[in-house]
Amino acid sequence: MPQLSNRVNTFTDSVIRRMTRISDKHGAINLSQGFPDFPPPKAMTDALSKIALEGPHQYSVTFGAPNLREAIAKKQSKAFNRDIDFEKEVLVTCGGTEAMMCAMMTVCNPGDKVIVFSPFYENYGADAILSGAEPIYVPLIPPNFNFDVNVLEDAFKQNPKALILCNPSNPTGKVFTKEELMIIAELSVKYDTFVITDEVYEHLIYEPYKHTYFASLPGMYERTISTSSLSKTYSITGWRLGYLVAPEEIAECAKKVHDFLTVGAPSPLQEAAVVGLNFDESYYQELKKTYTKKRDHFLKGLDEIGLKHTTPQGTYFVLVDISEFLELEQFKEMNDLEFSEWMTINIGVAPVPGSSFFREDVNNLIRLHFARSKETLDECLKRLSKLKYLLNK
Repeated sequence: MPQLSNRVNTFTDSVIRRMTRISDKHGAINLSQGFPDFPPPKAMTDALSKIALEGPHQYSVTFGAPNLREAIAKKQSKAFNRDIDFEKEVLVTCGGTEAMMCAMMTVCNPGDKVIVFSPFYENYGADAILSGAEPIYVPLIPPNFNFDVNVLEDAFKQNPKALILCNPSNPTGKVFTKEELMIIAELSVKYDTFVITDEVYEHLIYEPYKHTYFASLPGMYERTISTSSLSKTYSITGWRLGYLVAPEEIAECAKKVHDFLTVGAPSPLQEAAVVGLNFDESYYQELKKTYTKKRDHFLKGLDEIGLKHTTPQGTYFVLVDISEFLELEQFKEMNDLEFSEWMTINIGVAPVPGSSFFREDVNNLIRLHFARSKETLDECLKRLSKLKYLLNK
């Protein structure tokens, strides 16, 4: 038999999705993979019901249905404080995952380097490898997950082709300040580097924090490839609808990559998604209130149990410190992955081991999420309370 590609041995399968499979197998509550257990907005599902009968059911325009691209352009024009041409600067993709892959393959040649902040969403390392690039990891320093400017500039000095910016950040929940973004902007100009943003949690921001779109900064639109998704904002992770916004010369190249990767996103779902993109500002305000309540309720419960955790500024992710448990005789031979599997089977709540997000040797964290109904969160907290008895034995 001929040998398989070398690249497939340089990264693992998704640990997040692996934990979902373990959770399903053992009937645990899945707090690993970030999707809600409540329905999308009724206006969108009503539209989808109608479209299921009336269509369209065939290919839409490869780059996205025109009305969906127009709705994205209208929404992001306001966000970026500029007029975006939906015909020339917007691409609809099969989820934010494909949007990021398209961006990477559009700008990277084999051997190019790409800056990635660590901890990072696990796809970024694999995306770099699949596009032939080499990641340069720059640590975000806890507890606030800020970066060292000198370390970041040292990374830029290695002549990277791009920097990947997840803002708000998965898994830390960090919202980059405007001052931090301006530093990144200045360095990207100084060293002539693209910035690829992942802003799928753009509407999940908690007071007093504010989200600044990188493409909205002075002079940055020209070198920014903005990727996002409808999954989190509208609770439709299974619809697999993402998008990429970039200057025409970049977007046109990304369209070619997309055309041969997936051809196009599902046409019925694109039509129904237009309804959501046309919601007024009150929808996003209510979304923020909803998730603020979920965050506060979940964190209060973790505090009452006695679990040490981060407080996310955005997203719906929480990092929990499991150091005390790993010091117990029962777990002293375990790493965070093995503990996560034990917790899924024995506690009935599935986390993600933190090491899957860190380039550094970090094995004392797990990631949970709170995109669940209050009833589900209450049940999770009830199950998690069993952990405190381990410490009190």
